[in-house]
Amino acid sequence: MRDSIKEIILENIRIKEDIMRESIPQIIDVAEIMINCIKKNGKVILFGNGGSASDSQHIAAELVGRFKKDRLALPAIALTTNTSIITSLANDYGYEVIFAKQIEALARNSDVAIGISTSGKAKNVIMGIKQAKKMGIKTIALTGGSGGELAKAADIALIVNSTVTARIQEAHITIGHIICEIIEEAFSP
Repeated sequence: MRDSIKEIILENIRIKEDIMRESIPQIIDVAEIMINCIKKNGKVILFGNGGSASDSQHIAAELVGRFKKDRLALPAIALTTNTSIITSLANDYGYEVIFAKQIEALARNSDVAIGISTSGKAKNVIMGIKQAKKMGIKTIALTGGSGGELAKAADIALIVNSTVTARIQEAHITIGHIICEIIEEAFSP
């Protein structure tokens, strides 16, 4: 058991080291896009499935509430929280449109849309990003593996170099926390 635990931790460290070597420019770009969005009275819109839904809610909560400092609330929303909207859209139109329809209804071109999918293959996340692009909204993908179709559809893709869902999710929340800290610094007195 000790060896398994050690191997999991070492794998997590390897992935974080890879992010440090390869992804800092994209993390800076994403943070700057989000800061500019908020400065222009836009909002950050996040969405994903399963653990990625939780990550989208977690990041939105850090922005609206606080990350490390008391400050004004920042505009962010996760499209994964309104079960009545999600279930009615899935029932009436199909699960693939649950984020695209919400983007159509709630997003404006001053916003930024962040789709999260560990595989990059989630059709509903891809369709949400495509709808945002159609509306002239900046799009960001957090994904893993090859990045899938999601990475190709987004303006910027942060791709975690792993195919293990748990390790990708751990890296996504680390990236989300880094971005939240950068944004918080930009909006703290």
